[in-house]
Amino acid sequence: MANFTLDDVRQRTYKARDAWWTVLLVDPLASRLVKFTANRTRVTPNQLTVGALVLGLAAGACFAVASWPWLLAGALLYHLSFTLDCMDGKIARLKGNGSVFGAWLDYIFDRVRVLACAIALMAGQYAATDNVAYIWTAVAVVFLDMLRYMDALEIYKVRNQMRTTLNAARAEAKELELAAQRANGQIPAEDEDFRSAEALTEDPEADMENRVVADDPTIATLQQGFNQRFPWYARIRNVLMAGRIRPHLVSGIEFQMGVFIVAPIAAAIISGAIIPVVAASAAGMLAFELVIIYKFWLSSRDYSRSLTKLNAKIESYRAELPADKGVTVGSAG
Repeated sequence: MANFTLDDVRQRTYKARDAWWTVLLVDPLASRLVKFTANRTRVTPNQLTVGALVLGLAAGACFAVASWPWLLAGALLYHLSFTLDCMDGKIARLKGNGSVFGAWLDYIFDRVRVLACAIALMAGQYAATDNVAYIWTAVAVVFLDMLRYMDALEIYKVRNQMRTTLNAARAEAKELELAAQRANGQIPAEDEDFRSAEALTEDPEADMENRVVADDPTIATLQQGFNQRFPWYARIRNVLMAGRIRPHLVSGIEFQMGVFIVAPIAAAIISGAIIPVVAASAAGMLAFELVIIYKFWLSSRDYSRSLTKLNAKIESYRAELPADKGVTVGSAG
């Protein structure tokens, strides 16, 4: 059997930034369960993913009963289900036995769990009260969960495309700059290799403050507009990051926990509390999603400006090259 320590689990499996619910309410338990599971069992990440779904469906069954003891039981089971859901990724990172299929399975089962629990929770309340608003609330929960995942995946894809294009343009500009300097005798032959490696990593226009988040000049370039408008954001971000908490304080995770943990607990105490709690959770998530969309819009403007400048540099360096000493490089666009 393995002999992983708790420090091993924390160092190898904790994300640099995570949802505050995970950091504060899940990781302290999950890390200890991961240590035990990795050292004493042969449980695989995919088995934990299946276990998380089973517990999630059990939570849904409790929600459907609608009486206060079962609402509390459902909330507890949902929290345990999410804990297992966090453990599968940690085990995969700790033991190096993750897979592409496992990532797909985790994503699909997460969506199934949300769908099943939303239907069960709201259908149970509808059966108990005949209030059709619970049906519409179930639809809203499923729609918002789908929307935030689609939005996150699309923004992630487009950001990667922007970074790839800017990096390619930056590399092309540096290559042409060096070629022009070499053609003009400004770089001794023995210094060429050193200057090439150095030039591809430097970025004098990068926002140094962003390198605290990621030592990537392209990321800094894409965040310039937002950071210039909200200079105080970096201080708040850095304070939160010291505790591994991401600034997106009401993400899909907090939304789920608001719907399937906080709302049932509140309803067990105060009749009819589910819809107000769900509405508050949805409002919080939508507010932060709008901030992300706003940041993405600013990033798209920074991207366009930066790419235009880089393409202008590329053309100017091409013009400096002698006609018989041109270099063949790809065109950024």
